Amino acid sequence: MATEADGPVTAALGRLVEGGALEIDARQAEAAALLDGVAAALAAQRRQGLSRWFGRGAPASVKGVYLHGRVGRGKTLLMDLFFSAVDIRAKRRLHFHEFMDEMHSAITAIRAASAGGRERVDAVVAAIRPVLGGTRLICLDEFRVDDITNAMLLGRLFERLFAQGVVLVATSNVAPDDLYENGLNRQLFLPFLDLLKRHVTVFPLDGPTDYRQLKFEGQQVFHIGTGPAARAAMDALWARLTGGMAGRREAVASLGRRIEVPEAAMGVARFPARELVERPLGARDYLRLADAYDALILDGVPQFDRTKSSAAKRFILLLDALYDSGVKLGASFDVPIGQLGADDKTAAEFERAASRLAEMQSADYLAAPRKRKAPPHPSRPAADPPSPARGEGRVP
Repeated sequence: MATEADGPVTAALGRLVEGGALEIDARQAEAAALLDGVAAALAAQRRQGLSRWFGRGAPASVKGVYLHGRVGRGKTLLMDLFFSAVDIRAKRRLHFHEFMDEMHSAITAIRAASAGGRERVDAVVAAIRPVLGGTRLICLDEFRVDDITNAMLLGRLFERLFAQGVVLVATSNVAPDDLYENGLNRQLFLPFLDLLKRHVTVFPLDGPTDYRQLKFEGQQVFHIGTGPAARAAMDALWARLTGGMAGRREAVASLGRRIEVPEAAMGVARFPARELVERPLGARDYLRLADAYDALILDGVPQFDRTKSSAAKRFILLLDALYDSGVKLGASFDVPIGQLGADDKTAAEFERAASRLAEMQSADYLAAPRKRKAPPHPSRPAADPPSPARGEGRVP
């Protein structure tokens, strides 16, 4: 039971347990207490007038937290509870790849703007300056290093962030020492690991239960029909997957653009289906969404007749991205799945899509772990995977 003496994260976690949204988990409670300590230290700094760290002298150091463990152990939940509860304004919460995309885009723009100039500009220093100017706490979800470009950049970025007193709270599926494992020239990455471990407390969230898998067990993830019954079915699934947490608007960066996410919480994103299939999105965009979220809920997947040819192709691209990444899908469909493709031109593609949808609601698929894939980086764009409907990534 939550008490007045509890820290903000412990209290928020206790309320979820009391409300039946979560079960008691000793390791989650320990992690919550650790995050309470970070929140208290940040609040103490603010009271002492040290929130303006980018001024005279070095700020007092506050050690962050690096939570790691297998999927479904509550890492994102705890970080979100902490982010909501910590009493400072200068804070940001991003997916790790979103943060790195932001940095790479800024570096590219600065280099382009300074090309041909007489004075040499350190693009990395210039790119991180806006972050330093407005961020005291940065929370990064799904911290992982997949390529040498990010591996070589992280040390320079975080050396400056930590030197100016920015506090890091991160979640990851792997321990710090396993980041960029077997990567090219990994020895050049090792100084960053030493730097990271000096500035965070590493906490393994290694409980035996995959709570995300439990939330899918015995659930009907697809609903056929429209109206209040369809909305109620998706609302109930959303509430179960998010543990009753309120959703928030987010945005996912994709090749310099923003994909607006109307509602997201606990690694789950929810969209009106038409927002994803009637907008000019392509394979890279859907791969970014599949990388950013463990589950998607789609409201009102329409029937795709001849007037919705482009939307049909996008829906198939989206489905392939989710399926290939092992993302869980909850959806309401306006018509039975076998009737989704009402256009002879896409009949073969929808036959395959119906087969995949059948598998995606099976117990084996819902119990399987995520298949994480690094999205193509905007500074080094890879070719889109061929569309089953046409050989292009972006559908007009």
